[in-house]
Amino acid sequence: MSDTDSVERLKEVQASVKRWAGDYGRDPASVILVAVSKTFPAEDIEPVLAAGQRVFGENYVQEAKAKWPALRKRYPGVELHLIGPLQSNKAKEAVELFDVIHTLDRPSLAEALAKEIAKQGKKPRLLVQVNTGEEPQKGGVAPSELDAFLEACRNKYGLVVEGLMCIPPAEDPPSPHFAMLNTLAKRNGLTILSMGMSADYDAAIQLGATHVRVGSAIFGTRPKAGLN
Repeated sequence: MSDTDSVERLKEVQASVKRWAGDYGRDPASVILVAVSKTFPAEDIEPVLAAGQRVFGENYVQEAKAKWPALRKRYPGVELHLIGPLQSNKAKEAVELFDVIHTLDRPSLAEALAKEIAKQGKKPRLLVQVNTGEEPQKGGVAPSELDAFLEACRNKYGLVVEGLMCIPPAEDPPSPHFAMLNTLAKRNGLTILSMGMSADYDAAIQLGATHVRVGSAIFGTRPKAGLN
């Protein structure tokens, strides 16, 4: 795909986000587009940066560490989101690199992040990943365990959790999962809802998403994954 294609696709997605927000009675400014650049090299990301996009999502700490420090020097104002699973032993680098971490999902990671936040004096915004489909192969807190986990994050580890994230099962209609996440967020006084990807972000916007994570609809076919 050419650079022109990626920029045109970005514009199409931005227009769709605005249109759907308006259709569902929402302020378009309340929905943030996270351009998922995982596995794409810097040269594929630069045209999208040059077109004005500043919020990006990455899955792998090491891959982001290899790409983004140099890109950020050339393009100020980038907000970088970690949207992939995070190993506790990578908490130090994650806190250094990322502005938002979407995948807090277990006590050991909460403890590791709390230590690094205190040590570094940096405070990335934190979201808890909820395994709405309770899939054994997928990360995330079970819905029935979320309230207790959030309480532990706040009171035991001293973390400020601002929202929730989910990835619905591929074989399920996504809307019930998005509705569940919205309900869980409201019950716990959380304001950020990270949900919806290239194939279903319209439904996510309808059901309250504040952040939609769109990759292939902008960048095209994804290269092989990088390193974690």
